[in-house]
Amino acid sequence: MSEVNKDEEAQSQWELEAKRIQEIKNPAESHEISEQIIESIPESAESELPEININTSYDEKPSTEINSAALLETASDAEVNSRISFEEFTDEKTLISHDAFGNKQMKIKVLEVSDETPPMKWKFGDRVKVTKILITIKHLTTQEVEEGEFDVEAIERELQEKRHYTSTNRWIPAEDIKNGYVVGSKHTRLISDASALDYIVF
Repeated sequence: MSEVNKDEEAQSQWELEAKRIQEIKNPAESHEISEQIIESIPESAESELPEININTSYDEKPSTEINSAALLETASDAEVNSRISFEEFTDEKTLISHDAFGNKQMKIKVLEVSDETPPMKWKFGDRVKVTKILITIKHLTTQEVEEGEFDVEAIERELQEKRHYTSTNRWIPAEDIKNGYVVGSKHTRLISDASALDYIVF
Protein backbone atom coordinates (compact mmCIF):
# COMPACT_ATOMS: atom_id res chain seq x y z
CA MET A 1 0.00 0.00 0.00
CA SER A 2 1.35 3.41 -0.97
CA GLU A 3 1.99 6.20 1.48
CA VAL A 4 -0.73 8.35 -0.13
CA ASN A 5 -3.40 5.67 0.48
CA LYS A 6 -2.19 5.23 4.05
CA ASP A 7 -2.54 8.94 4.64
CA GLU A 8 -6.08 8.98 3.16
CA GLU A 9 -7.15 6.00 5.30
CA ALA A 10 -5.69 7.60 8.41
CA GLN A 11 -7.46 10.86 7.54
CA SER A 12 -10.85 9.09 7.14
CA GLN A 13 -10.41 7.19 10.40
CA TRP A 14 -9.56 10.43 12.19
CA GLU A 15 -12.69 12.10 10.78
CA LEU A 16 -14.90 9.19 11.91
CA GLU A 17 -13.41 9.29 15.40
CA ALA A 18 -13.94 13.06 15.55
CA LYS A 19 -17.61 12.61 14.55
CA ARG A 20 -18.08 9.93 17.21
CA ILE A 21 -16.63 12.18 19.90
CA GLN A 22 -18.84 15.05 18.67
CA GLU A 23 -21.94 12.81 18.94
CA ILE A 24 -21.08 11.88 22.51
CA LYS A 25 -20.63 15.53 23.48
CA ASN A 26 -23.72 16.87 21.61
CA PRO A 27 -26.46 14.20 21.28
CA ALA A 28 -28.94 16.77 19.80
CA GLU A 29 -26.68 17.43 16.83
CA SER A 30 -26.17 13.72 16.32
CA HIS A 31 -29.98 13.31 16.17
CA GLU A 32 -30.14 15.95 13.39
CA ILE A 33 -27.38 14.14 11.53
CA SER A 34 -29.26 10.82 11.77
CA GLU A 35 -32.43 12.53 10.46
CA GLN A 36 -30.45 13.88 7.51
CA ILE A 37 -29.17 10.40 6.79
CA ILE A 38 -32.75 9.00 6.89
CA GLU A 39 -33.97 11.74 4.52
CA SER A 40 -31.19 10.90 2.11
CA ILE A 41 -32.52 7.32 1.72
CA PRO A 42 -34.46 7.06 -1.61
CA GLU A 43 -38.23 6.34 -1.50
CA SER A 44 -37.81 3.14 -3.48
CA ALA A 45 -35.69 1.71 -0.69
CA GLU A 46 -38.34 2.66 1.93
CA SER A 47 -41.10 0.93 -0.04
CA GLU A 48 -39.13 -2.30 -0.07
CA LEU A 49 -39.03 -2.44 3.73
CA PRO A 50 -41.89 -4.49 5.24
CA GLU A 51 -44.33 -2.75 7.55
CA ILE A 52 -44.27 -3.98 11.13
CA ASN A 53 -47.29 -3.29 13.30
CA ILE A 54 -46.73 -3.78 16.99
CA ASN A 55 -49.91 -3.78 19.04
CA THR A 56 -49.07 -3.33 22.69
CA SER A 57 -52.69 -3.01 23.88
CA TYR A 58 -53.65 -6.04 25.95
CA ASP A 59 -57.10 -4.73 26.82
CA GLU A 60 -58.60 -5.31 23.39
CA LYS A 61 -60.49 -8.60 23.04
CA PRO A 62 -59.98 -10.70 19.91
CA SER A 63 -62.53 -10.22 17.16
CA THR A 64 -63.15 -13.98 16.94
CA GLU A 65 -64.79 -14.10 20.37
CA ILE A 66 -68.05 -16.09 20.32
CA ASN A 67 -71.11 -14.43 21.72
CA SER A 68 -72.40 -17.12 24.08
CA ALA A 69 -75.64 -15.28 24.78
CA ALA A 70 -76.59 -15.44 21.10
CA LEU A 71 -75.96 -19.19 21.01
CA LEU A 72 -78.14 -19.87 24.05
CA GLU A 73 -81.13 -18.00 22.71
CA THR A 74 -83.28 -20.09 20.38
CA ALA A 75 -86.53 -19.33 18.62
CA SER A 76 -88.51 -21.88 20.63
CA ASP A 77 -87.25 -20.53 23.95
CA ALA A 78 -88.03 -16.98 22.88
CA GLU A 79 -91.62 -17.84 21.90
CA VAL A 80 -92.43 -20.35 24.65
CA ASN A 81 -90.89 -20.59 28.09
CA SER A 82 -90.04 -24.28 27.66
CA ARG A 83 -86.72 -24.50 29.47
CA ILE A 84 -86.33 -27.60 31.68
CA SER A 85 -84.47 -27.29 34.93
CA PHE A 86 -81.92 -29.90 35.97
CA GLU A 87 -84.31 -31.35 38.55
CA GLU A 88 -87.05 -31.83 35.92
CA PHE A 89 -84.75 -33.51 33.39
CA THR A 90 -85.36 -37.26 33.01
CA ASP A 91 -83.14 -39.69 31.15
CA GLU A 92 -85.18 -41.75 28.68
CA LYS A 93 -83.33 -44.93 29.67
CA THR A 94 -84.80 -44.89 33.18
CA LEU A 95 -88.36 -45.03 31.78
CA ILE A 96 -87.75 -48.11 29.60
CA SER A 97 -87.77 -51.77 30.64
CA HIS A 98 -86.69 -54.81 28.56
CA ASP A 99 -87.95 -58.36 28.36
CA ALA A 100 -85.78 -61.36 29.35
CA PHE A 101 -84.36 -61.81 25.84
CA GLY A 102 -83.80 -58.10 25.17
CA ASN A 103 -86.05 -58.13 22.09
CA LYS A 104 -88.72 -55.74 23.41
CA GLN A 105 -88.89 -52.38 25.12
CA MET A 106 -91.77 -51.13 27.25
CA LYS A 107 -92.91 -47.76 28.54
CA ILE A 108 -95.84 -47.19 30.88
CA LYS A 109 -97.70 -43.88 31.04
CA VAL A 110 -100.01 -43.11 33.97
CA LEU A 111 -103.45 -42.08 32.74
CA GLU A 112 -105.38 -42.04 36.00
CA VAL A 113 -104.64 -42.27 39.71
CA SER A 114 -106.89 -42.88 42.71
CA ASP A 115 -107.66 -40.13 45.20
CA GLU A 116 -107.09 -42.60 48.05
CA THR A 117 -104.59 -41.39 50.62
CA PRO A 118 -101.68 -43.74 51.31
CA PRO A 119 -101.60 -45.40 54.75
CA MET A 120 -98.48 -44.99 56.88
CA LYS A 121 -96.97 -42.21 54.81
CA TRP A 122 -94.25 -41.78 57.44
CA LYS A 123 -93.03 -45.34 56.75
CA PHE A 124 -93.39 -45.77 52.97
CA GLY A 125 -93.14 -42.16 51.83
CA ASP A 126 -95.34 -40.26 49.41
CA ARG A 127 -97.08 -42.73 47.08
CA VAL A 128 -99.92 -42.70 44.55
CA LYS A 129 -102.35 -45.50 43.66
CA VAL A 130 -102.41 -46.05 39.90
CA THR A 131 -105.79 -46.85 38.29
CA LYS A 132 -105.27 -46.72 34.52
CA ILE A 133 -102.10 -46.98 32.44
CA LEU A 134 -101.09 -46.81 28.78
CA ILE A 135 -98.52 -49.46 27.80
CA THR A 136 -96.31 -49.04 24.74
CA ILE A 137 -94.23 -52.02 23.58
CA LYS A 138 -91.62 -51.77 20.83
CA HIS A 139 -90.28 -54.87 19.07
CA LEU A 140 -86.60 -54.18 18.43
CA THR A 141 -86.26 -56.79 15.68
CA THR A 142 -89.13 -55.52 13.50
CA GLN A 143 -89.44 -51.94 14.90
CA GLU A 144 -93.16 -52.66 15.36
CA VAL A 145 -94.92 -50.68 18.10
CA GLU A 146 -97.92 -51.93 20.10
CA GLU A 147 -100.00 -49.75 22.38
CA GLY A 148 -102.82 -50.58 24.74
CA GLU A 149 -104.75 -49.02 27.60
CA PHE A 150 -105.21 -51.07 30.76
CA ASP A 151 -107.54 -50.56 33.69
CA VAL A 152 -105.24 -51.95 36.38
CA GLU A 153 -107.93 -51.76 39.06
CA ALA A 154 -110.42 -53.78 37.01
CA ILE A 155 -107.78 -56.38 36.12
CA GLU A 156 -106.87 -56.69 39.80
CA ARG A 157 -110.52 -57.34 40.75
CA GLU A 158 -110.88 -59.90 37.94
CA LEU A 159 -107.84 -61.83 39.08
CA GLN A 160 -109.10 -61.87 42.67
CA GLU A 161 -112.45 -63.32 41.53
CA LYS A 162 -110.91 -65.98 39.27
CA ARG A 163 -107.84 -67.02 41.26
CA HIS A 164 -108.53 -65.52 44.70
CA TYR A 165 -105.08 -63.90 44.71
CA THR A 166 -103.41 -60.87 43.16
CA SER A 167 -99.79 -59.80 43.19
CA THR A 168 -100.27 -56.30 41.78
CA ASN A 169 -99.01 -53.44 43.90
CA ARG A 170 -100.56 -50.30 42.47
CA TRP A 171 -98.97 -48.02 45.06
CA ILE A 172 -96.11 -46.30 43.23
CA PRO A 173 -93.73 -43.83 44.92
CA ALA A 174 -94.39 -40.33 43.61
CA GLU A 175 -90.69 -39.81 42.78
CA ASP A 176 -90.82 -42.90 40.49
CA ILE A 177 -93.26 -41.15 38.13
CA LYS A 178 -91.29 -38.88 35.80
CA ASN A 179 -93.09 -36.62 33.31
CA GLY A 180 -96.17 -38.87 33.55
CA TYR A 181 -94.23 -42.12 32.95
CA VAL A 182 -93.38 -44.83 35.47
CA VAL A 183 -89.69 -45.71 35.80
CA GLY A 184 -88.68 -49.08 34.38
CA SER A 185 -87.97 -50.70 37.75
CA LYS A 186 -91.68 -50.41 38.73
CA HIS A 187 -93.17 -51.85 35.51
CA THR A 188 -93.42 -55.44 36.79
CA ARG A 189 -95.66 -54.57 39.74
CA LEU A 190 -98.16 -52.86 37.41
CA ILE A 191 -98.40 -55.53 34.68
CA SER A 192 -98.18 -58.71 36.80
CA ASP A 193 -101.96 -59.29 36.87
CA ALA A 194 -102.42 -58.45 33.18
CA SER A 195 -99.61 -60.88 32.36
CA ALA A 196 -101.17 -63.59 34.56
CA LEU A 197 -104.46 -63.26 32.67
CA ASP A 198 -102.62 -63.26 29.30
CA TYR A 199 -103.73 -59.73 28.47
CA ILE A 200 -100.11 -58.87 27.78
CA VAL A 201 -97.11 -60.97 26.75
CA PHE A 202 -93.77 -59.43 27.65
